[in-house]
Amino acid sequence: MENTAETDLEPLKLKSLKTNKTFLIPHRERLGKCRSVKEYEKMNRIGEGTYGIVYRARDTRTNEIVALKKVRMDKEKDGIPISSLREINLLIRLRHPNIVELKEVVVGSHLESLFLVMSYCEQDLASLLENMQSPFSEAQVKCIVLQLLKGLAYLHHNFILHRDLKVSNLLMTDKGCVKIADFGLARVYGIPLQPMTPRVVTLWYRAPELLLGTKTQTTALDMWAVGCIFAELLAHKPLLPGASEIQQVDLIVQLLGTPNESIWPGFSRLPLVGQYSLRKQPYNNLKNKFTWLSEAGLRLLNLLFMYNPQRRATATDCLESSYFKEKPLPCEPELMPTFPHHRNKRGGSVNESQSKRSKVGYSVA
Repeated sequence: MENTAETDLEPLKLKSLKTNKTFLIPHRERLGKCRSVKEYEKMNRIGEGTYGIVYRARDTRTNEIVALKKVRMDKEKDGIPISSLREINLLIRLRHPNIVELKEVVVGSHLESLFLVMSYCEQDLASLLENMQSPFSEAQVKCIVLQLLKGLAYLHHNFILHRDLKVSNLLMTDKGCVKIADFGLARVYGIPLQPMTPRVVTLWYRAPELLLGTKTQTTALDMWAVGCIFAELLAHKPLLPGASEIQQVDLIVQLLGTPNESIWPGFSRLPLVGQYSLRKQPYNNLKNKFTWLSEAGLRLLNLLFMYNPQRRATATDCLESSYFKEKPLPCEPELMPTFPHHRNKRGGSVNESQSKRSKVGYSVA
C-alpha cells in the first residue's frame, strides 16, 4: 500500500495494491493501538547512532522520564529497517533487571516516524569512564561486572547472542543498576549453529575467532567482550585498542601469546589464519598487565580470554567465581556513586575519545 498526501487532521488515504482502490482511515484510528509521540515531551538529545537518535523525554500521561529513540528510516523504501525489527522483536520478549526495557513503540504523524520508548538510564559507562575524576574501585568494578554477567546469563539461557557488548552499550541508573542495551546486532541462535556474518562486535571487543573468520558464533564471543570490559574497568582504559583488524590480532597475541593447535584445536583451519603473520610470543602477559590483581581475579580474566571458544568461561561459570566472594567484596548497586549527568547537557556533543569507544548504548547498530 502507498500513502498519498496527508495533513495531521485529514483522514489518511491509502491505496490497495490488490484492488487499486483508495480508502480512508479516520484520523482517530490512524495510529492503531500505538500512542502518539506527541504524548512525550522531548527534553534533550542524549545520543545518536547509525540508525537512530535518542532523546530524554517525559511521558505527559505519567510524568515518567524515558529514553525516546527515533528509528532512522531516511534510506528505507520497504518499511522499518530489519535491524530495528530485530531489536523490537527481541526486547519485547526480554524482561530482566539488567536488560534495558522496551516499554512501547509510539508513532509520529507520518508513516515513517517510529519511536521506541525505553527505560531511562542516567549514564552509560563509556561517558562515565571519560569523565570520572578517579577510576572505579575494585568493589565497584565487581558490582558492575556481576550485573553484566547476570544479564548475559539470562540472554544466553534464552539462546540470544548480543554480539556488540562494549562499555558504551552498558547503561547505569542513578541507583547503580547496570543494564545491557543496543540489541540491533543480537541474534537468536540454535543447535546446530547456523553461519552468521563475522563482521560484528566493535573491533576493540572482538573475539579472536571472529577476527580469524569463524563461520559459527557462540556465546563465547560475548564472553570475550566481557573480559575486555572487565579489564577496561580495572585499568580505566581500553585493553586492546586496535586501529585495524591486523593490529587487533597483534595486540591480542602480545597480551596472551601466540595461539596454536594444542591450546586451540582447529585454529590452523580458520578461514583467515593465512592472512596474518603472527608474531612468535610464547608468554601470557596478563599478570604483568594487572600486577595488583588477586590470583582469583587473574584466573577469571584468563578464563574469559581463553583462545579456544569451547574452553572460555560461560556467564554462569563467572558468577560462581571465587573472585566475587573475596575481599574487597562487590558493593551493593545502591551504594555505587552518583555522577553528573554529562549526557543531559543541551547541545552537548560526544567528545572524540568517547566516540572512539563508540556511540551511546541506546542506538541500534
